[in-house]
Amino acid sequence: MEDAADESPTHHRGRWILVGVSALVVVLAVVVAVRWVQGRAEPVDPEDVATPTGSTQPVEEAVLRPPQGVYVYEGGGTDRLDKPPMTQAQGPTMPASVTHEADGCWTFRIDYSTNHWQSWRYCPRDGGLDEAGGQTFQRWDFGAFANESTSTFECDSPTIRADQQPGDGWTQSCSGSSTSVEGTTVSEGPYRFVGTETLDIGGEPVRALRYHRDRTNSGNQDGSESTDAWFSAETGMPLRNVRRLEAVTDTLIGEVRYDEEGEFELTSLVPRDGG
Repeated sequence: MEDAADESPTHHRGRWILVGVSALVVVLAVVVAVRWVQGRAEPVDPEDVATPTGSTQPVEEAVLRPPQGVYVYEGGGTDRLDKPPMTQAQGPTMPASVTHEADGCWTFRIDYSTNHWQSWRYCPRDGGLDEAGGQTFQRWDFGAFANESTSTFECDSPTIRADQQPGDGWTQSCSGSSTSVEGTTVSEGPYRFVGTETLDIGGEPVRALRYHRDRTNSGNQDGSESTDAWFSAETGMPLRNVRRLEAVTDTLIGEVRYDEEGEFELTSLVPRDGG
């Protein structure tokens, strides 16, 4: 797979995690445990992912919406806490689903592992694609107990613009909250269209739109995110994603740092279930 962009960009569950293409909220728990164990996160079998049953209304011509179905991605990455010291692996197999909605929007959900998934909701608009929001789920197994949370974010941010030119940039902004902590986190930063590239997806050349995004978070946590993302120029399908996230949160046991780095790439344009 190609290397990520050269740009180096500069995100409380009693304090765990909200991550979006354009938003990251990390909620880190105050953890007191007799013992803890290594992650227990495992790759998700694509056969275990249910076939989407949302609206399959005909897609209007030139509307950015990929076929509904379950797709297979490959990649890798690591979720990491420094207190207590613990890591969880992502991949190497990462199934994802595309679900059509009755209003013409669609949801993309990818399972990084059995302990970590993320979804984005996209809406075709004015010849482009807007990011409307999404969710993130994460679980940490500390042996004596497990800690999990679901976080939700909302956005009003273009992801693809119909009239964009290489080098064009704009600001994306999202706000999010977690099931396990009060307050809101705002994630905001520059989003830039790098240009058009060709990716090899399952032996087929695919025209891809590449973007670079930086994020700074404020509100109930501080953090940053850097992402390079490739979308199909024809359907808006996420083709490749390379990202790095970090957050430092004050807790009763002092500062707790969360780091995440990972990448994924589509293996075939054809869904596993035939669409």
